Amino acid sequence: MSSPRAISDIKKDLELFVGSKIRLKANRGRNRIIEKEGVLESIYPNIFVIKIDERKVERRVSYSYADVLTETVELFVYDNQNSEIRIPSASL
Repeated sequence: MSSPRAISDIKKDLELFVGSKIRLKANRGRNRIIEKEGVLESIYPNIFVIKIDERKVERRVSYSYADVLTETVELFVYDNQNSEIRIPSASL
């Protein structure tokens, strides 16, 4: 069984992908799961912000690093070949 990563490790991973295209999968409770695509706009000490363009409206959503740690939010980063790389919540 793998041990959970520290929140600081998740933050360091996300720092590398600021400005990159991201696919977000968030569990909002009661079987409500949203999937959106956007750009990782910025990171802060306790949260990160993703800019989403949907239906010609620009929105920003923020999540905490603890959301990634607890797997409430899953993040996938697109690389140069448009394939997805999952940002892990647990060390491998």
